Amino acid sequence: MRKVIAHLATSADGYIARKDGGVEWLDRPNPPGDYGMAAFYRSIDTILWGRKTYEVALGFQRQGIPGAEFDPKKTHYLFSHSALTGVAPEVTLVSESVPQFVREFRSRPGKHAWMMGGAGLIGSFLDADGIDEFILHVFPVFIGEGIPLIAPQHRTVPLQLRSCRRFADGVARLHYVVEYPPVG
Repeated sequence: MRKVIAHLATSADGYIARKDGGVEWLDRPNPPGDYGMAAFYRSIDTILWGRKTYEVALGFQRQGIPGAEFDPKKTHYLFSHSALTGVAPEVTLVSESVPQFVREFRSRPGKHAWMMGGAGLIGSFLDADGIDEFILHVFPVFIGEGIPLIAPQHRTVPLQLRSCRRFADGVARLHYVVEYPPVG
């Protein structure tokens, strides 16, 4: 079965970005192997974007930041409750509900999907039992406030630790499998 994998970086206090979307605290020399990103990227054929994360990516593209373009070899889906115009041609705007999207995605053959974020979309997918794994790169910095990994809501989502790896620069990669309660 195809999986939806949230593969993200967080600060040590659990934020994926500052309130203004800033991620300058992620700017550091990458260790050899780039935290395993290349291997992960080969395991996916789909990228799932929330509107705000998509807009941040567009901003990076306008700034000419290398690697910020949408990879035409991957399928890109954009989830938004707002009407959008001028969506990049490589990106498909999702109109169905998250549970329906998840069912349809998992029923088609292919590789896994990268849940790019953000917090609201991650929360919506969790509420629909739609995220299978989290691969979190915890950066050794507190930023005090910002955008949380998951939009706040009363929920309990048990996780099973699959692996943990420490990198020389102090970044820790935590790989969790989501343990949803049995259905029925």
